[in-house]
Amino acid sequence: MELKQDGKHNCAQAVLHAYADLTGLDADTCMNLAGPFGAGMGNMEGTCGALVGAGLVLGAVCKDKAEAMKKMRQIMTKFQERNGATQCKRLKGIDTKIVLRPCNDCVADAAELLEEQLDLPTP
Repeated sequence: MELKQDGKHNCAQAVLHAYADLTGLDADTCMNLAGPFGAGMGNMEGTCGALVGAGLVLGAVCKDKAEAMKKMRQIMTKFQERNGATQCKRLKGIDTKIVLRPCNDCVADAAELLEEQLDLPTP
C-alpha cells in the first residue's frame, strides 16, 4: 500500500487510492469518488478527509453494513483518542491556531487504523 501524499491527492483520495486493489476501483474512480471530501467533507472543515477515505474503503470491502459501521466506529474512536479530534477544522487548528495533527500524519493514521480493522499485515 502506497499513500499518495504528493499534493495532487486530497486526504480522502490518498487513502482510497492506496487501497484501490482491495476495492477494485481504478485510479480515476478513486479520485472522482473521494474528490469532494478534501479539506474536511466538502471543504467545510468537517470530518477529516482521511477518515472519509477509510470509510469509503470499508464500504467497498465489507459487504455487511453493520460490520462496516462497527469497524468505522473503531477507526473514529482510535483516531479521536490519538489526535484529539476527528474534524479537519480542529485538527488543522483553524480556530485555535494550534495544529493537532498535520494532514500527512492524519492520512497515515487513518491508513494504519483501517489496516487494523481489515486485518491487513503491517509492513
